[in-house]
Amino acid sequence: MDRPFYNTLRSIFLVLLTPVMLQAQIQVTNTLTPVQLVENVLVGSGVTATNITVNGSAANAGTVQASATYFNQNGTTFPIYDGVLLTTGRGTVAIGPNNQAGADDNSGTLSVNDADMDAIAAADVENGIVVEFDFVATGNQLEFKYIFGSEEYPEFAPPNSSAFNDVFGFFLSGPGISGPYANGAVNIATIPGTTTPVSINNVNAITNNTYYVNNAAGLAYGTAIQYDGTTITMTAFSELICGETYHIKLGIANVGDEGWDSGVFLEAGSFTTNPVQFSFSTFTNDNTIYEGCNQTGELIFTRAGCGNENDTLVAYITYGGTAINGVDYNLLEDSVVLIPGVDTVVWIIDPIEDGLAEGIETIEIEVMTIVTITGDTLYGTGIFYINDQPELILQAHDATYYCLQHDTQITSTVTGGIAPYEYLWDHGDTTATTHVDINENGVTTYILTVTDACGYTATDTAYLTMNQTLAIDTILSTPATCLPIGTVSIQSFPYGAHLQNPGNPTSYNLTFDWTYENDTLITFPNQSALEDLPGGWYYIELTDNVINCTVSDSVFVDVVDVPIAVLNADPGAGCAPLGVTFTNQSQNSNQYFWNFGDGTTTTTSDLSSVSHTFNQTSIVQLVASNGDVTCNDTVEVVVDIVVCGCTDPTAVNYNIAAVIDDGSCIYPTPTVDAPNVITINGDNVNDFYFLKTEYAASIELTIVDRWGMVVFEGMGSQSSPPIWDGKDKSGNTVTEGVYFYKYIVTGQLGDVLEGHGFITVVH
Repeated sequence: MDRPFYNTLRSIFLVLLTPVMLQAQIQVTNTLTPVQLVENVLVGSGVTATNITVNGSAANAGTVQASATYFNQNGTTFPIYDGVLLTTGRGTVAIGPNNQAGADDNSGTLSVNDADMDAIAAADVENGIVVEFDFVATGNQLEFKYIFGSEEYPEFAPPNSSAFNDVFGFFLSGPGISGPYANGAVNIATIPGTTTPVSINNVNAITNNTYYVNNAAGLAYGTAIQYDGTTITMTAFSELICGETYHIKLGIANVGDEGWDSGVFLEAGSFTTNPVQFSFSTFTNDNTIYEGCNQTGELIFTRAGCGNENDTLVAYITYGGTAINGVDYNLLEDSVVLIPGVDTVVWIIDPIEDGLAEGIETIEIEVMTIVTITGDTLYGTGIFYINDQPELILQAHDATYYCLQHDTQITSTVTGGIAPYEYLWDHGDTTATTHVDINENGVTTYILTVTDACGYTATDTAYLTMNQTLAIDTILSTPATCLPIGTVSIQSFPYGAHLQNPGNPTSYNLTFDWTYENDTLITFPNQSALEDLPGGWYYIELTDNVINCTVSDSVFVDVVDVPIAVLNADPGAGCAPLGVTFTNQSQNSNQYFWNFGDGTTTTTSDLSSVSHTFNQTSIVQLVASNGDVTCNDTVEVVVDIVVCGCTDPTAVNYNIAAVIDDGSCIYPTPTVDAPNVITINGDNVNDFYFLKTEYAASIELTIVDRWGMVVFEGMGSQSSPPIWDGKDKSGNTVTEGVYFYKYIVTGQLGDVLEGHGFITVVH
């Protein structure tokens, strides 16, 4: 189609357009047939579309269809200026203010029966439209822009995805193309860098928000469109072989039902094969640059035709729109030259900050190229935008938590400015939502600074209040004895707990998790007090289930008044018959059972000493109790008896100490244990000094001071040893210091043991 005719026709479209929405909404007209939409709107200069069909019918392509319309941006912020809109319902209904549950007027729409669409949906598709046509590749690449939008956002997107997600696809087939769809086609409506189809389940706020725009309640586009969510401006792309014929199928359809409509916006002039193509690149990827943003746009001219690699191509450029060349942006030239070997020329577009609130200004560019061989004049047009810097608004949200050590979360909301945003909290976190641990009650401030893509910053403060009132005020316990009769209980309970039902003062939802020592196998009831407990440590975790907060404490159950049996034998060994005195030093007892190990027993009720004569080695047992047969303690001592003397009357020195062991006599050797300190302070503890002996017949003990003066001399036996009370021969208490002792101990059979050492006297 000749370019001037296209311009004239497009002007007629805009004049005769019957808008179905109010101002600040996209304008839509439904007066063009799919053939006219493809030939006069969708494809660009140098492209001829043939064999155009709709839902498999050439007749449908020549008839106005409810699901195929022309749209114009109409001064809104919608990224694509104009083009073709394909919808699952009536195109005029899919556009409107964002105050309806969904646009689902499907009157006059066609049913879709397409295996490729079914394959992408993994289900049977319903009503919608499939536009197909052939074209010849006069360039080596196919590239056109589109935006997909749907009323099924966000209700039927993850995490609530369902089988009702509407589906669309751009299926390209021809030489060099090999894919899984009909005629070896590939779907080029995919997420960049992948083969994953663009769909509601694959592009959304959770699965992939890089390419998602949230338009709920008009958040992104105001009242421009009805759809609650869209993609960003996407690009369908494929390599082509120059001069070859290709087939493309553009389809969209409802899945599972005929409601909650969706649509795909195709940019006008997408199919262009001008020898010189141009595109616009911005850091926001939406053909918009912003004043005062320190970010520029790029106007990219590319050699795109077939067989012109050795030509010098000249493109002549005219500028229109509300933005003035050299006034609202840097002055750009009126022609561009691509010499042989140069495939790309890039111009920088730098908006001029004038401080005026001008709103969105347009840069309309028309590129004219004269094809030398044919003499044809080819045209390409594009529209770009300059906008004022949108105000960056930040809100860091305050939060209140009720449990220390809880994983506390602080969120923020950013509007305006230019995405993407960089976040920096004063504690170093770089995420929009930060997590912190608070270890004490009170109010903590967290400062967040957000920087947008233009370098503008906004700062706000979040106040995090920690108000844990849950606490274990007091835990009481009563002791156990031999029996498990101890108790534990939480007092002042529940302290700081939250009511599950504020109207019911007893509606506490608490969990008491008790543990005994380290034995996790013992299960205790979920209650504030326990009884019949043995002694030991008890640990409690108290959880307020209303706020999911847990505090811990512990308590010790003591064990008191338990009988302790203590027994000493003097002497512990000797010759038979041996008289032994037993000293009872038991505690917490009032009844004592004695078993002397030779068949003799007795019972006493006080701590008086008990004596017994032994003729053989015996194990003596003392059971001390407090009157309860189940609450007692037992101690045992061994009395070692040796038969002393000679067994053969003919032996040498029978009945007297023998000096020669002829094998018929037993010679027990005496032993001595000499203490080295006494404390003569009147506390009846270690106030006397004596030797502890075994197998001793006689004992001589002498103690002298450091000048050699004898302060004590005494003689005795094992059962009645000499005892020094810390006094000298005059009856005076000796002074503190070191004294010298020596002893002579004679055994039962006359053998003698001598020794000496030092005693320390302490007052």
